[in-house]
Amino acid sequence: MIARILYRNNVQGVLNYVLGKADNTILGFQNTYSDTDTNTEFFGRVLYYLGNRHDSEKRYVHATINLPRGEQLDDKDFFELSKAYMEHMGYGEQPFIVVRHCDTKHEHVHIVSTTIKEDCLQINLSNDFRRNVAAQKYLEKQFGLSPSPDMRQEKELPIYRIPQFKNEDVKGVKFYLQDIVNNTLQKYKVRSFKELSEFLRPHHIQLRTVNHNGRIGVSFGIEVKDGYRSRFINGYTVHSQLSGPKLQKVFELNQKSKLLPMVKKRLEKQLRTTFGLFRTIGPEHLPDILRSHQKLDCRLNYDGQGKAVDFSIYDKSGYVLNSKEMEKDIGILENPELFESEYTQMYAESVQLQLELQRCIKEAYRSSYQDSWNRTLFSEHIIRMPIKSIVTEMAKSERFRFLRKYLHTDNRNLGDLIQLQFDIVKDKLYNMESIREERELQAKAGLIKQVIDKQLFDPPGQREFLFELLKSLGTKYDRGILTYANSYQYGVKLDLGHEPIPNQNEFYASPGFMKENQKVLDGLMNDRTAKEIGLRPTSMFLPLMFPNLYQTMSKSYRQMFDRLSLKAFHKYAERMQVSFEKSPNDYITFFNEKGFYFEKREGRLCIGSIYSKYPVDVLLSLKTQAYLESSNDLNKTLENQAKILEDIATNEQDNLKNLWSTFLIERGQYKKASYLFVLDGARPNLPIEILEHHMENGLREALHTVAKIQIDRKQANLLRIGVYALGNLLGSDNPKPEEAFNGFKDELTDYSKYKGKGLSM
Repeated sequence: MIARILYRNNVQGVLNYVLGKADNTILGFQNTYSDTDTNTEFFGRVLYYLGNRHDSEKRYVHATINLPRGEQLDDKDFFELSKAYMEHMGYGEQPFIVVRHCDTKHEHVHIVSTTIKEDCLQINLSNDFRRNVAAQKYLEKQFGLSPSPDMRQEKELPIYRIPQFKNEDVKGVKFYLQDIVNNTLQKYKVRSFKELSEFLRPHHIQLRTVNHNGRIGVSFGIEVKDGYRSRFINGYTVHSQLSGPKLQKVFELNQKSKLLPMVKKRLEKQLRTTFGLFRTIGPEHLPDILRSHQKLDCRLNYDGQGKAVDFSIYDKSGYVLNSKEMEKDIGILENPELFESEYTQMYAESVQLQLELQRCIKEAYRSSYQDSWNRTLFSEHIIRMPIKSIVTEMAKSERFRFLRKYLHTDNRNLGDLIQLQFDIVKDKLYNMESIREERELQAKAGLIKQVIDKQLFDPPGQREFLFELLKSLGTKYDRGILTYANSYQYGVKLDLGHEPIPNQNEFYASPGFMKENQKVLDGLMNDRTAKEIGLRPTSMFLPLMFPNLYQTMSKSYRQMFDRLSLKAFHKYAERMQVSFEKSPNDYITFFNEKGFYFEKREGRLCIGSIYSKYPVDVLLSLKTQAYLESSNDLNKTLENQAKILEDIATNEQDNLKNLWSTFLIERGQYKKASYLFVLDGARPNLPIEILEHHMENGLREALHTVAKIQIDRKQANLLRIGVYALGNLLGSDNPKPEEAFNGFKDELTDYSKYKGKGLSM
């Protein structure tokens, strides 16, 4: 399901729209004298008078709840779903109406209410986005509905049914126009009235412009069921922000934006790169090629004879660029040799294909290294990997599959092409990595020197734990030379005296944790912020991986570390639990169950952790604080924290190993968490409802599987390597993919967070 909530400063237009649609069904009223028999005129007056007790611009609320195509609820269940949603959003005691519409391909309801209470105070609207997501995710589970999509791959322009307005229903038409036009201006960086008109056409909206002595007037009209059009309504009448001059200003801002030439330059480069691969491209294949190779959304434009004459790119930035707007040699008609054939064939001798194969080989080297659990350096891995293994790894990548699809050649010729590029990449990559690794070792030596000079450890045991530091950085020291722990390929002179190497307990820490540890230590030595360090939530577990190092840190540095890591983990944990929250109280309770607590300090709410060696806290953002303070039971919830934390300590789960188990489960690493459960007896610190969710989604099966395995000591050691390796837990540094379109999304019900893009109403 998708829930969307908007605020208005008047209610009459909303009600006219909601109640004026053909085939609408009033499912019921709430908090009026009758849930089913309330007169709509009476209800409208109730909302009007309540709303006018406050001068807020957000005095009325209009919510929609949308089901995926193919899923249905009967009227009774849909009404119950609507009531539950309003309860979670804080409108449980407000009067509201629920109306079901059947004018789109998916089932949906509209809910109209007011944000003003009987005591003339407004409902707390802070963090309504978070509450909306939380309510949506919770109700999906309660009512057995499909979850809303998280990612967008393509932007579609669905064709809607012709709206069923009566010609005289001006207010309903106005409200429809407001929603569609405003949504379009927020989704796309529109640059002209012509472009806006193209976007509105699939929604059966026509746009007219008139030039009055240089001043542009605009009006909108909409088709109705019988084929007639509503009379055209002046843009200013639709909404003050939709007048001709106001729209013109928006277009000019988008046209003059510094982003536009950057987008155009990037797209031209992407297109030239792709075109350089091909001898011929069948125009009908172009959208698939650009989608597969560059992740670009391409739409072909046709002439009167149905021939593709140019194309438009719907860029992730919001700009829509026609091929005619780019350099002359980009378009279809301007490249007859490239686009003259109906067939698509890649140019096997092209320089671009060589570069693409080189990129595939590089990716194969890196992915095989990450998956190998190889403790050697990457440069050594490059030397040892044979071409056969690299080709096997290449075959797994989307990039290589794209090349194979359009490269019409046999395996022998393809093998020759790969062999030629393999030797080039191997030498180049080895030299590059060798230089990087040598510089990295020098940086580690400099960091070790800094740590000693700035007295990271408490005296007098500083020297005793020096070699724990070496281990945490993936290095070792012998006779004045610092080397990598897994290689003697490089060496850096470093004077650490003649202290003997103490006995060290064996505990596996992955290269990922060593890298994170190096970032943290460098940040501590140079007094950097969490943002400057680029700290990840996994930094929270560094004391688990390197206990001796962090236990002996001087108090000031340890407090600094605890504060930085707590801040990074808090942001992560917020995102992970939002799907399960039903209220601000849940926000606090869920953190409590993980071993975190909240307290008020000088009027501000702070978060602390039972895992910190010394008491530290991090201030919550003002927005989050307002969200928590919207709860009537905040003080009671804060008082209940002590009991939850006491239970964690009583069960001996107040250690980072249990929190690591929690982290693995939340990231879907069920098998790793199960091994941790079996090998080390770790138990996740999770509230029962979230744990049950993961049990149903694969954790139970993983526990059963692992419990049946007879594990000897050698296997246990190998499994621990997997349990305490970061792998894909560190995430990716690549830009986030676009939000995915699914079947029941459209312009009216597209659930997104509006942040001042285009016009705001």
